[in-house]
Amino acid sequence: MRNVLLSMLFLFTTTAFATENKMTHPKIKLTTSLGDITIQLNPEKAPISSANFLTYVKEGFYNGTIFHRVIKDFMAQGGGFDTDFNQKEVHAPIENEADNGLKNTRGTLAMARTNVPNSATAQFFINLKDNGFLNHTGKNASGWGYAVFAEVIEGMDIVDKMATEPTGSRAGGHQDVPKTDIIIEKAEIIE
Repeated sequence: MRNVLLSMLFLFTTTAFATENKMTHPKIKLTTSLGDITIQLNPEKAPISSANFLTYVKEGFYNGTIFHRVIKDFMAQGGGFDTDFNQKEVHAPIENEADNGLKNTRGTLAMARTNVPNSATAQFFINLKDNGFLNHTGKNASGWGYAVFAEVIEGMDIVDKMATEPTGSRAGGHQDVPKTDIIIEKAEIIE
């Protein structure tokens, strides 16, 4: 009887932990033209950026967008342009959470932004290597950094493959654009 109770307690605790983990660390699958990438959000450390990303996923915003800037040994940026290179309409910018303790290490996702610290909207990038110079060092012009909010948990080989694709320039002065579109065909919550 005691073993049955212990087994039931273990099962309950394991199930409760798994349920809590699913709720607190959502997973998103990016189905791309090169293969699937699964990412896990970190809403504890980056609640604003994670909620923002989830909103765009739920709205289907990322479906049909491209990785429009890929720089070998640096990063792959996407989430803003369609295949005709039209920039998509976005929600209001969010607060920069780069001081959350998360670092721009290989496989992490961070919010892309302009030179204005609180200007991130929908665009994000995946770090292809450790990019410590993008980390928060202070709330000043040179130290704001880029807010990490998620990490790749499956499909980093697909991200690495992006970096092998030939790039060039595109209308509007855009550089480092893959010559063959790397399309986010679908972004969906899987947990």
